[in-house]
Amino acid sequence: MSLRTYMDLALDEARAAAARGEVPVGAVITDPATGAVVAQAGNRTREQADPTAHAEILAIRAACARLGSERLTGLDLHVTLEPCPMCAAAIAAARLGRLYYGASDPKSGGIEQGPRVLSHPQVHHTPEVYAGIGEAESAALLKDFFAARR
Repeated sequence: MSLRTYMDLALDEARAAAARGEVPVGAVITDPATGAVVAQAGNRTREQADPTAHAEILAIRAACARLGSERLTGLDLHVTLEPCPMCAAAIAAARLGRLYYGASDPKSGGIEQGPRVLSHPQVHHTPEVYAGIGEAESAALLKDFFAARR
């Protein structure tokens, strides 16, 4: 599978989240060595009444459970929106190898905006970061979702 295909899966998760009334963010964790999808999730904060139930956190939890490890060394995360500071810290803690994200988040982002968690000198692990994968589709999905609520 290609990077674009993985982001398409993340976008599918984001669309499913929107259909549930959740902020449309989707995440997919892959193993670049095999091309396998290890876990995928969309936001479920409202459904689970859990402010930590972001797509990235849910995908990390599922991947760790599937692999029986708290470390996801060498795996890649594909997410439709720049991760927030909480998710950025979880990405570092999980030791993910690469982060690919779609739309930037000037308001709540934690990677290239705001606190820039992965650039902090105290972070124990920094994955390679690639922004702008599927950016137009990710941004349009979010824009449409919030426009419908105003």
